[in-house]
Amino acid sequence: MNAIELNAITYRRKAFELNDISFRVPQGFVTGFIGSNGVGKTTIIRMIMDLIEPENGEILIFNETMKDNAVGIKNKIGFIYSDLYLNDKWTIKKAESYIAPFYSHWNHTLFLDYLEKFNLPYKRKIKTFSTGMKMKLSIAIAFSHNAKLFILDEPTSGLDPIVRNEVLDIIQKELIDENKSVFISTHIISDLEKIADYLVYIKNGEIVLNEFLDDILNKFKVVKGDPQHLDDELKQLTYYLEEHKTGYIALTEHANVFSEIFGGSVTITKPTIEDLMVYLEKGTHKYNHPIDES
Repeated sequence: MNAIELNAITYRRKAFELNDISFRVPQGFVTGFIGSNGVGKTTIIRMIMDLIEPENGEILIFNETMKDNAVGIKNKIGFIYSDLYLNDKWTIKKAESYIAPFYSHWNHTLFLDYLEKFNLPYKRKIKTFSTGMKMKLSIAIAFSHNAKLFILDEPTSGLDPIVRNEVLDIIQKELIDENKSVFISTHIISDLEKIADYLVYIKNGEIVLNEFLDDILNKFKVVKGDPQHLDDELKQLTYYLEEHKTGYIALTEHANVFSEIFGGSVTITKPTIEDLMVYLEKGTHKYNHPIDES
């Protein structure tokens, strides 16, 4: 079963276009959502949350549309923003009195437990909180109403590395339950190296990758070797190729071909997620994998 399904979504604005977007977010996994700034990631999240409407297509959350069951679906979603959209003159106590009625399964005791765990004072005004404290408050809110799907839009943006790691550890530990699903959009790719199981990558308004991360990293390889060995046929086997006098770097699905031809004179390694995004972003050869229908 999929936690989220986008089917043939189109959306056009002056800054960008989303062209026939389809992808799946599998239930029970952490799915990373990546792409360069301004490519439409936040817009897609807003469409998933029913804050804006696509021009065409359908969005399903747990096999339902927001139009058919908005209240029931939103009860199942914990939404963590990069910014805390609450009146900073409020205390946490005041904020809870505003938030709790929106959720049929709000758990006050659990919320207080998270506040204690995160060292967040219940009766202090939010304007006195650091950026890290505000993010932890967002997490506490999202985790306190029995949600099954957690949508995180740049959750570690603006945090220093120590707090960022702490927030990621919290997310990873709290969402270890295989019945819960996470969809996390971030430009800090190293965050995904720690927690992601699945990857959705958008480039130029189209979905380029929509697969399990292990499958992606086993499929693609980075090949380094002597540029004099390259010919046009080998170049056609790459999605990205960077040539220098001293050597070349290539991203390919056909590392076995390079290995069979050149043996030990080439170096073959697995890419990181960041390598993969950079190389596919810069690459001139298009890669589009069929959408996973499972």
